[in-house]
Formats: sequence, structure tokens, C-alpha cells
Amino acid sequence: MAVITDIEDMKQLFKKRVPKMFHDYANSGSWTESTYRANEEDFQKIKLRQRIAVDMTNRTLASKMVGQEVSMPVAIAPTGLTGMMHADGEMLGAQAAEEMGIPFTLSTMSVCSIEDVASVTTKPFWFQLYVMKDKDYIERLIERAKVAKCSALVLTFDLQILGQRHKDIKNGLSVPPKITPKQVWEMAIKPRWCMKMLGTHRRSFRNIEGHVESATDMTSLSEWIQDQFDPKLSWDDIEWVKKKWGGPLILKGILDVEDAKIAAKSGADAIIVSNHGGRQLDGARSSISILPEIVDAVGDQIEIHMDGGIRSGQDVLKAIALGAKGVYIGRPFLYGLGAMGKEGVQLSLEIIRKELDITMALCGEKDLKKINRSHLYFENPKY
Repeated sequence: MAVITDIEDMKQLFKKRVPKMFHDYANSGSWTESTYRANEEDFQKIKLRQRIAVDMTNRTLASKMVGQEVSMPVAIAPTGLTGMMHADGEMLGAQAAEEMGIPFTLSTMSVCSIEDVASVTTKPFWFQLYVMKDKDYIERLIERAKVAKCSALVLTFDLQILGQRHKDIKNGLSVPPKITPKQVWEMAIKPRWCMKMLGTHRRSFRNIEGHVESATDMTSLSEWIQDQFDPKLSWDDIEWVKKKWGGPLILKGILDVEDAKIAAKSGADAIIVSNHGGRQLDGARSSISILPEIVDAVGDQIEIHMDGGIRSGQDVLKAIALGAKGVYIGRPFLYGLGAMGKEGVQLSLEIIRKELDITMALCGEKDLKKINRSHLYFENPKY
């Protein structure tokens, strides 16, 4: 196997080992994918200031996210269908994150359930929630997260209507995978993936399966899910969730200064500047390009995190320098998981940690909390 030196290497191995429908699910955006591409490309417009002849000993990346100690300000983002990238994927990812000392965020649309992940971890993880039409189910889901001792709730607010992702439609993506000659062939040529998936019984949306009376089989489960995203979602729903939850609440999906101002008064403990990985509104701003404007507007009122386009430790440092108190990685996590299982997640995290540490040192700092905009150059000098 080729030597893995960066996240791009891991991405290439992921492509070789995961069936096309799931590879494309991870590597796609909505419509023309312009926002998906911009999330990565806009990081490259931000340049770093190199400093020399400074003390680089005793470096630390330690920080806090919503008051919780983290070894570096990086969390695993909630990603749907993680358990289809590799058998028991969410469980393996949570274990790797725990060992690294960073938060793992389990998606509502995960393959492994809240209880599955709790059974293989010893420290609290975070849970991501969609506010669906069935409020009784959501209330039970929140209670399950509390029983599992989840230490933060990430409320995703940008998926009232699903953005169209052309690759998923063309691939006939479904869970479990459709049994067609094409799908059988695509899975058969990925024998490692097949063997792992045959060894697990977790192949559905286990946060939902068995918890909704009307969803008795995969057909009815899929129909229930498609009908549940609520186009009537409003800011008032945050207050309802906050009361039911009672713990740290993070609001995900802020991409506009005016929305950030409303969110800062919503009662949430933090917001995530996010465009859903470029998978919702195509043509929207990249997360990193809007981040400093949101920080300037509300950074003194609410803790600000971001996701979208992070592929290296240098990207993490740039986001921190622009005012984020934490970042989330989705695709780099999925690449490692699909390529090498838990070991791949650990390696992806270690790659990012090492890049972040060395970049910080070469920028003349040894404590990440001291990184700010003075450590950056910009092609666009407006910041």
C-alpha cells in the first residue's frame, strides 16, 4: 500500500475501497457543485505569515469547544450514512475521536444508533439533531441522547428542503443498497468493503428503525424519512429543543450575518458557520469566506465554529485565525474510515494534528489560542 502523507492520499485510497455510490455520496455537492468546490478553493486564497527565530518548544493545541476540553479544536462532523462507508463506521469513528481527545458528532441519519456508539465508548460524544415533523419522535430521540450522556446537541437548521445532488440520483443511492446488476457489480469489485459489511447487522438507519411505528420495513422507513424534513422550521423551534435538551446547544447551518445575529440571541451556546458541505444551496458563499464577517458581527456574543472545505491542519489554523473557536471535519474523516477503518480515522486525525502543530510553530506561535488574523496574509485585503 502506498504511503499516506496527507488527506489527498487518503482520499485516493478511499476511492479504491468504497463502492461508487457511497464514494460519490461523500464527494459531491448540489447542482453544479460550485459551492462544494469553493469551500476548498477559498482556503488557498489565504496565505500564512512565516516567522523565524522564535521559541517553538512546549507547543500546545489544547482548547475548549462549548466549555469542553479538547486536545485540538477539531470535531468530527455529523455525516449521514457513515456506517455504509465502512461497517460499524460510526462506532469506529467515535472510538478514534475519543482516543484523540476530540468530539465525535453522531448524525440523526447514522447507520449505527446512539446506543450502538454509547456501547463502545467511555466518554460522552455529541449528537446531531434534525427537527422533523414528528415531534414525539424527536422528543424521544433527545431523551435517548440524554440517556447516552451525550454532552452537546448539534441542531442542524439548513435542511428544511433537500438540495439535489445529481450523483446520488444517477447512482440510485439507497440504504441498504439497491440490489441491481450494476450495484452488485460495484460492490463485488470492492471485496474488502463487502466482507466487512457482511460481518455486521448494522445496515439501516438505526436511530429510526424500530423507533417509529409506521416504519416497519425499508420501503416505509424511506418514505417516512422523505416526508419528515419540515419546511415550516422556524427560530421558535430552537427554544423548544433547548428546553427538552437542557445541555449545551450548537446551531449548525449559519451562512449569513443577519441569521448569525438572530442565532446569537436564540439561546444557543455556539453556532457553526456552514453550507452543509456545499450540498444545499449551490452558488452560496464558502464557509471560510463568510466566517470573518460573522465573527466581526457576533463573535463577542456567541461562540463560533465552522465547517466546510477543511482538508489539512493549515486549513484549521486559518479558520482559527479568522475567529473560529473550533472546526469540524467530515470528508477527511470519511476518507480515513472508508480507506482503513478505525486506523484510517486515527491516521487522518494525526495528519491534521501534525500539520496544525507544525504550521503553528512556523507561524511563530506555540499556543494555538494565540493565533489570530495577524498571522495571515490575504489576496483580498478587506479583512
